[in-house]
Amino acid sequence: MIQIPSKVRKSPKRKVPDYLIAEMIDGKPYYYKGYKQVLNKKQTLEEIMGSSSLQAFLLSYLIRLFDVNDDTLHILANEAGIHLDNNSNLSGDILIFDATKPLVFDTHYVNQPPLINIEVDVNIDLEDEDEMNYIMRKTQKLLDFGTEKVIWVMTKSQKVIVATPTDNWLIISWDKDIEILRGITFNIAAYLKRKGVEL
Repeated sequence: MIQIPSKVRKSPKRKVPDYLIAEMIDGKPYYYKGYKQVLNKKQTLEEIMGSSSLQAFLLSYLIRLFDVNDDTLHILANEAGIHLDNNSNLSGDILIFDATKPLVFDTHYVNQPPLINIEVDVNIDLEDEDEMNYIMRKTQKLLDFGTEKVIWVMTKSQKVIVATPTDNWLIISWDKDIEILRGITFNIAAYLKRKGVEL
């Protein structure tokens, strides 16, 4: 006679420390890419949080498109935090705010929507979720919060996703001129060619 165990024991799930949470969307934590390596003491937090050289290069390019003397905009970078509500905290590679509207600068996340949110690649662990599903979820959350445009630069596919609340979302080849706002445009392929960077 075969005995069937009444209970199958599952190994207890290890609690992930809060400092490894990159973002929270509707109460669901999203961890930094490589967080398991930190849990297993194979890498440090600092080692997994940095951008790749290509990401950093492209972010620097995009930031330099803006006039540093333009007092009508505030540009925040370096994974600036956005507090949407008690269950949602996001980060943005580049956040552009209208400087004519009050913005509090303190030690907390920004709690108002940027005009523009620019992202270069997905830098979180998506072990149980499709990358495009995450991009759509985060983008829609930002648009619902009041962000006027969300731009994703995807280095593997060499595509740019542009999303606004009223128009169809676009997927554009990164060799096209793409407007950020007010006639400020970027063309990733042209910039890389000008700088002699081959991928």
